[in-house]
Amino acid sequence: MNNVKGAKILLVDDEPHIVQFLELGLANEGYEVRSAGDGMTAVSLAAEFQPHVVVLDVMMPGMDGWEVCRMLRKNGENVAIIMLTAKDEVDDRVKGLTIGADDYVVKPFSFEELLARIGARLRNQFPALFGEVVMGPFRLDDRRKEIIYLEQVLELSPTEYELLKYLIINHGIVLSKTTILDKVWGYDFGGEENIVEVYIRSLREKLNDKEHRLIRTLRGAGYRVDLP
Repeated sequence: MNNVKGAKILLVDDEPHIVQFLELGLANEGYEVRSAGDGMTAVSLAAEFQPHVVVLDVMMPGMDGWEVCRMLRKNGENVAIIMLTAKDEVDDRVKGLTIGADDYVVKPFSFEELLARIGARLRNQFPALFGEVVMGPFRLDDRRKEIIYLEQVLELSPTEYELLKYLIINHGIVLSKTTILDKVWGYDFGGEENIVEVYIRSLREKLNDKEHRLIRTLRGAGYRVDLP
């Protein structure tokens, strides 16, 4: 089962056997799935259903996939659009990306490929579904206790993770050593305040923050994270 809770997929294709196959497979992965067999229904359903991803066939009678894609973007729908096309031609790919598609899959395709592309779009455009929060160049994954910086997973101890997370979430705010100790180490911590300096130094090394542009020291006041 997929661990993405609350992710909604709209399938748009006029071939019932394809829709049924994908509906079953995606539902088994834990997604909430709706489908439409034509363009007009798809546009209307998208407004009602508010999907995260639309899997959209290009070749449909009446309103084709290109026009559906244009309509969804014109209506300001916050959705990832994956186009299904039977033609592996550069012009089709360029056209789809130009009018607002996020990705494309060429028919015939494997279910595993489509599943991977859906997962990639969700992670890139809806990280909160994965328990992630994106702040500047940082991606915080609280489920995995990971922080990704510039697309690289930082190797952090549990305390380093909690400290950096606290600094990032409170970016732009000056945090005193006492406040940091209380929030990260706990009120019953009996050690010295200079432990904060030791951990800040370690974080700066791991962030390659030699000039202290990310984690700034405000002499006599504390620390502040400035996100670019």
